[in-house]
Amino acid sequence: MDMGGSMAMPPPVKKTRYMHMTFFWGKNTEVLFTLWPGTRGGMYALALLFMFALAVLLEFRAYRVLEARLARRAPRAAAAAVRTAVHAVRVGVAYLIMLALMSFNGGVFLAAVAGHAAGFLAFRVGLCGSGPAPPLEEDRKNDPVCC
Repeated sequence: MDMGGSMAMPPPVKKTRYMHMTFFWGKNTEVLFTLWPGTRGGMYALALLFMFALAVLLEFRAYRVLEARLARRAPRAAAAAVRTAVHAVRVGVAYLIMLALMSFNGGVFLAAVAGHAAGFLAFRVGLCGSGPAPPLEEDRKNDPVCC
């Protein structure tokens, strides 16, 4: 009790959240953002679709034909600026996928692996487009397996 005769209110109790440190299966999880997707099944399905799309986007970025065409047509400085921007986007997407996988949710893991596989099949093997992407000159220099 304080001097005025009223009772002081106790401090609010914080709810602690449990973070998984091993793989688990279930839709009640958080992926990338607090309370997303939460406990709603539809939002969990959207999160899985989002992870699948990010992984496909990352594999599309590895499809170097578009970059090779740009390097032949654009001035050197412009091509370098575009390649740098595309690389920055690729690294950002890769980090987003890594952070989402740190939720340790089995569904998120499978969605990311399936997205990488579908993107590899579509863009790197040659299912979409004009066949496999030829390596760029700097890739040949840095690849110990290539000539």
